[in-house]
Amino acid sequence: MPIAIGSKAPDFTLKTKTAEGLKDIKLSDNFGKKQTVLLFFPLAYTSVCTEEMCDVSNGLSGYEASGADVIGISVDSPFAQEAWAKASNIKITLVSDLNKETAKAYDVLFPGLAGIGDTAARAAFVIGTDGVVKYAEQTATPKDLPNFEAVKAALAK
Repeated sequence: MPIAIGSKAPDFTLKTKTAEGLKDIKLSDNFGKKQTVLLFFPLAYTSVCTEEMCDVSNGLSGYEASGADVIGISVDSPFAQEAWAKASNIKITLVSDLNKETAKAYDVLFPGLAGIGDTAARAAFVIGTDGVVKYAEQTATPKDLPNFEAVKAALAK
């Protein structure tokens, strides 16, 4: 079960890869400024993850219009994430939770995916400007997508 709605969101500082090099993304940088949608996903280059991140990228302006920043989090390296984002035209910020500490903090670590090791489960969180979790969902299986209508409804509240 993911951390509960109403909980203080665990802060993190994770790496993303940009054209300029590695950059730190810190969740609490958004506190007091904008809401944040966190999308945990198992692995880059997989069909369901690609579908999810491409769909969210295509609707990114809607999230931005709601005053939200969208961050995708996986256990992939920032270098693999960057290559995947370029190949798949993914426009949201992707950050690397290579050590799996953030997935553990949000209680969405998925043990032994396909027998290859622990990954992030597929999960969605909406973090308010106050740093409190407004929406939390972990899907039943890694093949299931989050309820994006519920995510959007939480942003609108």
